[in-house]
Amino acid sequence: MPDRLIDAVADIAAEAAALALSRWKTDYRTWEKEPGHPVCEVDLAVDRLLKARLHALLPEAGWLSEETADSEERLGHPRVWVVDPIDGTRDYLRGRTGWCVSVALVENNRVVLGVLDAPARDERWRAVLGEGGTRNGVPLRASTRTEMPGARVPADTLPKIDSDLVLVPRPNSIALRIAKIAADEADLSASLRWGHEWDIAAAALIAEEAGAVVTDALGVPIRYNSPKGEAFGVLASAPAIHTAAVARLSERAIVASIR
Repeated sequence: MPDRLIDAVADIAAEAAALALSRWKTDYRTWEKEPGHPVCEVDLAVDRLLKARLHALLPEAGWLSEETADSEERLGHPRVWVVDPIDGTRDYLRGRTGWCVSVALVENNRVVLGVLDAPARDERWRAVLGEGGTRNGVPLRASTRTEMPGARVPADTLPKIDSDLVLVPRPNSIALRIAKIAADEADLSASLRWGHEWDIAAAALIAEEAGAVVTDALGVPIRYNSPKGEAFGVLASAPAIHTAAVARLSERAIVASIR
């Protein structure tokens, strides 16, 4: 993929992140899209900016975003932008730093380009399929941990059954939690519930390009631009512990997958 495309996407993400940062910790309108799912007017403003800029960059690409009504029309496009204008909205609303702008380009159901821009943390993550991932220009290398006991997990609490794991700080953004695996700041991050592709697409590529393994919660590879734009959870880990992580979580994941 031409360097100029990843550079252009990173510039657009940076512009969107600057807009979000300029409104952070100020007064703006907030509401709930549905119970437990907050949104604010800044989410929508960032979404509009991203859609305009990214459409101008690749007019032929489809669109899947948390803050845009979905359309089956995207399924007819070989290329699709998968976007979360503000991933980690709860942290954004609380004035915490655990949020970012997430932009991925999916081509034939695979993520080929991913960018996370977390301006409150001064972090800019990027990856191109087959070319590695970086944070602030520094190449990323995922953890080489070989055993589950002692594995670092970004979480606030852990169930007793997982007391052999080690807690590390947990940003509200699931993308940033996955990115911690890429940066060797965590060894395992798991979500055992149905979620949306826009939460994970960019971060998953960044982690994979750093050497991590990323699947759904049952250990199955994720196929992007799916009809519902969803995946059953996500499991990102150091490669040597991924099989053990799937085995440990499988019973819980199977129960949680029934809806």
